[in-house]
Formats: sequence, structure tokens, C-alpha cells
Amino acid sequence: MDYTFSNFVVGSSNQFAHAAALAVANLPASAYNPLLLYGGTGVGKTHLLHAIVQHLQQRHPTWQVRYIPAEHFMRELVQALHQERMQAFQERYREAHVLLVDDIQFMAGRERTQDIFLQTFNHLYDVNKQIVLASDKLPQDIVPLAARLRSRLVAGLVAELPPPDLETRLAILRTKAAMYGIPTLSSDVARLIATHYQASVHALEHALTRIATYASLHAQPIDLALAETVLQQARAEQAQAITAPRIQQTVASHFGIKISELKSKRRQHTVVFPRQVAMFLCRELTEASLPEIGRVFGGRDHTTVLHACSKIARMEETDESVARVLWQLRRTLQH
Repeated sequence: MDYTFSNFVVGSSNQFAHAAALAVANLPASAYNPLLLYGGTGVGKTHLLHAIVQHLQQRHPTWQVRYIPAEHFMRELVQALHQERMQAFQERYREAHVLLVDDIQFMAGRERTQDIFLQTFNHLYDVNKQIVLASDKLPQDIVPLAARLRSRLVAGLVAELPPPDLETRLAILRTKAAMYGIPTLSSDVARLIATHYQASVHALEHALTRIATYASLHAQPIDLALAETVLQQARAEQAQAITAPRIQQTVASHFGIKISELKSKRRQHTVVFPRQVAMFLCRELTEASLPEIGRVFGGRDHTTVLHACSKIARMEETDESVARVLWQLRRTLQH
């Protein structure tokens, strides 16, 4: 699916962020530089970034418009360091007319990535190029993050995308139903979906396509009873959401150790490294606080958890084998 301004459903909750993104696309580096789009998962940040990219590519086909998730930026940086291609890496981004970086919160704790990105940011800003960023956290809540980078992130405009309100969710469902060729979405079914999924546009889309697929496979109309059946199945599957216990189980299985060892006081490297990886992933993939993570790892204090997270973040930047392990674990947990 193409993410454009024309198929972004604007409501009272997101109209300011939409207007800011459109202004940047029409007149880059004129008013809002940098533009930081902030909001939870699935509220439309990535959609707006891609809409800016497409708009600029149509209006300025010769421009270098670079979109990259922060995690990919970091991975490219690690490869460039190992392959001694740093000059080419830096030129690729410093030559951009517009740079868009998604999920900037993934730079937390990655000191080298932050340093290189800040150099790139400063270069682009100094030559009047547009920078657009997206994050699921406000810069002051991205920890640890260099103070110099934090101040840069908020130097322009911060536009929040809160969860869509009910009317916007209903409008999104009507729009998506038309796009997917679903002609019979009743107001009752739309309201049921919108009531169940209040925080994420992605969740709305997934529920709608799941209901439509179920109806098609069973040759049944999309009515309230069918929708309730499908949503009940979806709720049962949500038990597999990413939680600290699930991360512990996945990490223990990957490294061939017991979950009890992750929670133990054992100091052997064969246990310490997996434990630190599991803590890091809990910090990255769940909403658990540092003290909460410490409690599920044998009652450790928050400073121990923070140390583990910082250490693994640094290793991911400099050690390709560690980066590969983390990529594999994230893939397992998120699919």
C-alpha cells in the first residue's frame, strides 16, 4: 500500500501533525526544521514520513530524499565501520536534500550512533536541508540520550499524534473498507472494531482485513456475529503479546539455558550475556520500567538493568555477531 497524504485520514486528533508534515513537504527547510512527529505505535507517524517522501519525489525528482528507520541506520553504520566505508556512509546521508529518520528512540544508549547521527544532523541543518524525525517517545523520555542530540531534536517543531478518537477511527475503517473492496461494512461492525481497538491504526486495519478474510473464506456476510467471533479469536491470540516472561523464554531457548538461570545470581559469561540481552529486549520491546525489569530478573536493582541495557546497546553498534543475535531474537518475538 502507498502511504500518501491523500489516503491519510485526518481527524481532530492528528490534524496538526498532518498539517505540519504537509507544510514541510511543500516548503522544506522553510518553517519547521527539524520536524519531530511523536506518538505511540501505529498512530500514523510512518505513514506521514512516507507521504512526505512521495510528495517530494513527485515535485523534486532529482532530489536525494532519504528515508531510513533508526535501526537500519545503526546497522549500516556498523557495517561501514567494519568494512572501512565510513566516508561513503557519511556522504550518502550528508548529500540528502531531505533526511527522514523513523523510530529515533532506537538510538537510546547507542553512543557512537548518536555521535555520527548528530554530525550528520548538524551538517544538514547548517546547509539548510530538511530533517524529519519520528519517535514513540518524547526526547526527554529517550534514555540514555546525549543532551546535545536531545536539544537538537526539540529545536524545531514537535507534533504529537495521539491515539485516534472514535470518529477518526470510524472514518479510517470506512476509508480502508473502500480501499480493500469491502462493500458491506455496517456501522455496527465498524463501531465494534473501533471500540475494541482504540490506540492503533494498524490494529484497526488488521482487524478489518481479518474479518473480511474470514467472511470470504466461509462465504458469510460481514455481520455483527461474525465480527464478534473473529475479534474473540484475536483476543485469545493477544496472550502471545511481547512480555518479559516471553522474552525470557525466547532468549533462554536461543542460548540453550534455563529461564531460572536468567533470574539467578550466576556470573558465568554463558549466563550473564543472555541475561543482559533479555533485559535489553525487555527495555526495548515492553513498557516495563527499569525497576520492573529488575524484579523479573531475580530482584536486581534498576542500575544493574540500566548497565546491562547500555552495554548491549554499545555491543550492537560494534559487534556484528551481537547485532545478528538481536536481529534474530527481535524477529522471533515480533512474528
